[in-house]
Amino acid sequence: MVSRKKLTVGLFGFGCVGYGLYEVLEKTAGLKANIKWICVKDKSKSRQIPMDRFTFDANDILNDDEINTVVELIDDADAAFEIVKAALKKGKAVVTANKKMIADHFTELLQLQKQYDVPLLYEAACCASIPIIRNLEEYYDNDLLESIEGIVNGSTNYILTKTSDEHISYADALHEATLKGYVETNPALDTGGYDAKFKLLILIAHAFGVVAKPDEIFNLGIDRLGDLELNYAREKGLKIKLVAYAEKALNGKIKAFVLPKFVHKTDKLFNVDDVFNGVKTKSYFSDTQFFVGKGAGAYPTASAVLSDISALTYDYRYEYKKMDLTESLETDNHISLKILLRHNLLNGPEFEKHFEEINESYRNQESGYTIGIISLKELKEIVAYHDPDSSIILCEVCNAKPMLIS
Repeated sequence: MVSRKKLTVGLFGFGCVGYGLYEVLEKTAGLKANIKWICVKDKSKSRQIPMDRFTFDANDILNDDEINTVVELIDDADAAFEIVKAALKKGKAVVTANKKMIADHFTELLQLQKQYDVPLLYEAACCASIPIIRNLEEYYDNDLLESIEGIVNGSTNYILTKTSDEHISYADALHEATLKGYVETNPALDTGGYDAKFKLLILIAHAFGVVAKPDEIFNLGIDRLGDLELNYAREKGLKIKLVAYAEKALNGKIKAFVLPKFVHKTDKLFNVDDVFNGVKTKSYFSDTQFFVGKGAGAYPTASAVLSDISALTYDYRYEYKKMDLTESLETDNHISLKILLRHNLLNGPEFEKHFEEINESYRNQESGYTIGIISLKELKEIVAYHDPDSSIILCEVCNAKPMLIS
């Protein structure tokens, strides 16, 4: 029987996730983990547990030799990085849920883990209750992974579900999601597709061994959705989902982006609604597999943090086995997409010049849409117009071919 290591934890942040984690650890002796100190900023805020468990000085945790594990659950990505960096340098294992911090500093975090020989786990940073990172690390280690595609942001999926099922406006659905606490402090991180991009960056590293920078992955969110696209989806029996996509092309390069997408009812993502996340993987030997689970809310996130803490009791760490591969991101002009572009009447003719092929075009007295094939490079040029009356929905990725085995 494998013995488990005892963890003494220093916790940074005590919001909904932090409190949920505290409750579980206090009630689950079998985990062999206990929280010694909880570091927070606000001295005046009332807490659900006695104040003698709290400190307001990060050094009380970072300089405590008894604490061998730091759990970071704060909103501020810059402050989170300083905490995580200091903890790793002190030889403490770290668990974090901060996807922006990881995406912004992935290379440096890799180096710190190697230099100080300590693990950094972050399952909660991607799809909350879905253990997708560990599956990419372990299960797909010896399989030839072709693509990964999924709904990785529960907040936007909740909004899109409301617009689809209840036929309410995007603005009303966003307001409801905000009231329920599903949306980030800065809503644009969710609705602009940035949160999904940060998560995709992490998934690409574990799926294909490619370490990208956030500005290298194109993202569009759902914040420009209008009635025309929503009605089009209803009439065609489709749903709109914010999808993160990465595919290994024949040349070994990785196509990656985040876009709203029309999803057909035959697609497994079609029935992933509310705050749920869903991820599809496709590989040469095992073909398509599907993961689904709650992607927003305190308890789903806390469950992933708890899983990482449990893994640390067995000295688990990511091995990053694919990092020695030579894959890189595909150039924009080699990524072809079939899209629906909503536009005003004035810009329509100019925008259509960017398309390689036009399959359908529609105009009414106020606006119109164009459906056709366009390269990601040309799509970016349309986005650069910053036209508030335009909106882009992905129909399909073109030229998606199976990977060859050499």
